[in-house]
Amino acid sequence: MERSVPVEELTSGASGRIIPVFRNIRRSVPSPRSVLRIFVFVHAIFLWFLLVIRRSGRSPICSKAAASSSTLASPRKTGGGGGPRKGWRVAKAEEEDVRRRRALAEELSMVHPLDGGDGGCRWETFVLLGSRRNALFCRSWVPAAGRMRGILVIIHGLNEHSGRYAHFAKQLTSCNFGVYAMDWIGHGGSDGLHGYVPSLDYVVEDTGIFVDKIKSENPGVPCFLFGHSTGGAVVLKAASYPRIESMLEGIILTSPALRVKPAHPIVGAVAPIFSLLLPKYQFKGANKRGIPVSRDPAAMLAKYSDPLVYTGPIRVRTGHEILRISSYLLQNLKSVTIPFLVLHGTADRVTDPLASQDLYDEAASVHKDIKLYEGFLHDLLFEPERDEIGTDIIDWMKKRLQQQIAERQRHS
Repeated sequence: MERSVPVEELTSGASGRIIPVFRNIRRSVPSPRSVLRIFVFVHAIFLWFLLVIRRSGRSPICSKAAASSSTLASPRKTGGGGGPRKGWRVAKAEEEDVRRRRALAEELSMVHPLDGGDGGCRWETFVLLGSRRNALFCRSWVPAAGRMRGILVIIHGLNEHSGRYAHFAKQLTSCNFGVYAMDWIGHGGSDGLHGYVPSLDYVVEDTGIFVDKIKSENPGVPCFLFGHSTGGAVVLKAASYPRIESMLEGIILTSPALRVKPAHPIVGAVAPIFSLLLPKYQFKGANKRGIPVSRDPAAMLAKYSDPLVYTGPIRVRTGHEILRISSYLLQNLKSVTIPFLVLHGTADRVTDPLASQDLYDEAASVHKDIKLYEGFLHDLLFEPERDEIGTDIIDWMKKRLQQQIAERQRHS
């Protein structure tokens, strides 16, 4: 595999909706004077923000000493502009959007249109209480007959949702694997502003809660954790915690977001500040058509016409969280000990296939495997060869279960 594979900077993970942030910033190395000017500019904005906070925190009585007694008697009318009312309207709109998305998630067929029937499985949807007392929309598919040989827990990529994996679930249940999938906060039918992730650590914590629930309801059944793109980064970080690792037989990562770079070094420097000042702000210059993530035109059309897939510009905090978790994982590749399979397309322009190779080379895991698919794009399970990739994943889980049986026999 060549080292010249082009990778778009600061992408959205699964959706490919994000183009490089601040594309208009020159890519040349800035001079010391330019860096100083940018620092002064950011510093000025920060001081202005603190001043606004301080002013907004003043008592109405102190700030309006000359106001009439009728004004003092009506604190809701002070401040002008209807700030509280505007905030209430925004919160109300978000709640209505969550209700709309949850209704769409409930109505979504749990069987892929191409599979027909019930796919030989039983399925259901349910809501799980997350780490922040938020409602997380979940799905499950289990074989209609026979004992489950294992369970695969799916953590989808950024901007998509669990319902997109119905075809893969059918493939898994036909091999007697149960499937559970969860919509992140701000995604699919779960609570939160659509496409907004206040912290990927919240998603990591919610993943731990989800796995714990599944294990408690299915004692003795081996469990694997799957993550796509940014979901792969979430899974890898979740598996670094001993409590979660102890519940898993291994993890599977497709196109994990392990090396995500901003369009310019300055962006990485100021991202933490802007994520605090304007966390929900959307970069309006984002590419509406998106980066190609599949070689299957029908899959591309289905994804970007899906009302549960977020297709708007990336939000500032979300982008910063991607940079943050990517940086953390790259610095801790050698500490990875859990068995894993990582899969990546060599033509992926959203996440870096070379980073997956680095994970394989540096991880301390005894059992680890990598599969690189020549010419494949980002959404591997939505490529024309999706069934072959699904088979590779199933075969790896079967091999892992056989290894465990052999290890137990050696120690008995």
